[in-house]
Amino acid sequence: MKLLSFKYQGRESWGAVLGDAVADLGRAYPQYPTLQSYIAAGRVPQAAADAATVSADIPLAAIEYLPVITQPEKIICAIRNYHDHHKEVVAAGLDRELSEHPPIFLRVWRSQTGHGQPILRPDCSDSLDWEGELAVIIGKPGRNIAADKAHEHIAGYSIYNDASIREWQFHAKSIAAGKNFESTGAFGPWMVTADEIAPDRALALKTRLNGEQMQSTTTADMIFSVAQQIAYASTIFTLMPGDVFVTGTPGGVGWSKKPPRFMVPGDVVEVEIEAIGILRNRVEQAP
Repeated sequence: MKLLSFKYQGRESWGAVLGDAVADLGRAYPQYPTLQSYIAAGRVPQAAADAATVSADIPLAAIEYLPVITQPEKIICAIRNYHDHHKEVVAAGLDRELSEHPPIFLRVWRSQTGHGQPILRPDCSDSLDWEGELAVIIGKPGRNIAADKAHEHIAGYSIYNDASIREWQFHAKSIAAGKNFESTGAFGPWMVTADEIAPDRALALKTRLNGEQMQSTTTADMIFSVAQQIAYASTIFTLMPGDVFVTGTPGGVGWSKKPPRFMVPGDVVEVEIEAIGILRNRVEQAP
């Protein structure tokens, strides 16, 4: 089942994708005003049955896609979490040893944008870079979650473009400054529920810029698995329904190229992940 957040005729809602249309579950189930509240109520396993009771009468082509989870409490992002990306970081002259633990930072929800919505390049920089990543949405709260139980806490999977403002990322050892500019974290187009993707399945991931392939790998190249990331983060803080894990990007980012290549207004960037779909965004200059 594919679940998404959207705006239609000026009203924000959420629903299920059925073919080329949307069943508006937010309208049908007003007790769950957001997808996050539906997840928190533990109803994701019933999503198919709930959607079957609602007419899919909104064309996908008519909606404005919102970030899958519009206001998550936490967006937990991994850095240097693919072997090939780690190699290009070292090749670029940054002396980085493999970490013993998953290196993470936090994004704020206002930095997000939806599928089909613009990624904004801020006026202060021309180093806007792409980072295609697998996103994991937490479905059940937990603290000190064992890695072998982590899959029980996953509601579903989506796609993220963790677009980065590179020189701001390198202002300090903490990279969060370059990762939180508004409308740079593209998230969508929808969440595929966890029952459709087996735990630890290796998913093909590709990123294209104006149709040219920039990244291509599978999630099997991760240094720290999704389960390990969940176990580590849940030791720090309680994971809550709707929390989002952005699980790291593979090699092929723009700053590693010689010369570096960055996104400019007018570019179209696509991140495609097997069994999920394609996240597509156009780059615009921030107003």
